[in-house]
Amino acid sequence: MSMTDVHSAPRANHGADWDQIRRRAKSILVHGIVLALVGLMLLPLVYMVMMSFKTSTEIAQDPLGLPDSLYWGNYMAALSSMGYLRSVLNSLGITLSVIVVVVFAGAMAAYPLARLENRISRVIVMVMALGLATPNFVTITPIYVIFRDLGLLDSYLGIVLAFAALKLPLAVFFYTSFIAAIPIELEEAARLDNCNNWQIFWHVIRPLLAPVTATLSLFVMIMVWNDFIYPLLLLTDKDKLTVMIAVYKFVGNTGIDPTKLFPAAVLGSLPLLIMFALFQRKIMAGATAGAVK
Repeated sequence: MSMTDVHSAPRANHGADWDQIRRRAKSILVHGIVLALVGLMLLPLVYMVMMSFKTSTEIAQDPLGLPDSLYWGNYMAALSSMGYLRSVLNSLGITLSVIVVVVFAGAMAAYPLARLENRISRVIVMVMALGLATPNFVTITPIYVIFRDLGLLDSYLGIVLAFAALKLPLAVFFYTSFIAAIPIELEEAARLDNCNNWQIFWHVIRPLLAPVTATLSLFVMIMVWNDFIYPLLLLTDKDKLTVMIAVYKFVGNTGIDPTKLFPAAVLGSLPLLIMFALFQRKIMAGATAGAVK
């Protein structure tokens, strides 16, 4: 072994050690940043839950401290006055109905728009995209007037149709971009087997839409569940109120009382968190399925 080999071996090992140290330091830094961001996002939720278990005296004396004990009286008062279970069932039924309508209508509308390469289809897609940028105050008055004339105010059908119309541009935008990336050879092979357009969509295209459907369903679920203005204007029957409106009416009737505001906010957010926890694995599996498609 030459002297050059003897001296170069330690230098090579030294360089490898420094590369390993840099990689480890980078990994620690990235994980630290992620944990810090997660902590910042969870902080309001933790504070809200913590405050919901405090009495009015504890909140006044120590608004940032931990509660002396878990005081459930705030939740009992909210549950007895909000009509909570009924409002949760209303929100759940409306949200699931809107998701079903938006997913099926959006996918079926997007399929021909993605395959018809002409000016009309491009204009329709652009109009749908403009619908995403339209603020609520522009559409709320026309929707209210139309639904009033059709007798759809204060009905489940009316609120579902309103939400479906508002979220359909988002679905068309999602599905059009995704379907355009699907190889046309799959459809040509299906046509050789004498499949018509409906059979091609249902048996070939639809199963491939799982990733974008999972993402779209999550977006629609969050937007519909948390929406405030449309249920407030279109629903007046107390037996048809959504969770957000029930929380608003409960808190509004009592003023800005922290012992009622925080438990009502927790109860309003809890069903959405539970649904996300239950379907998180399926949502993530669908969202990542496109990577190995």
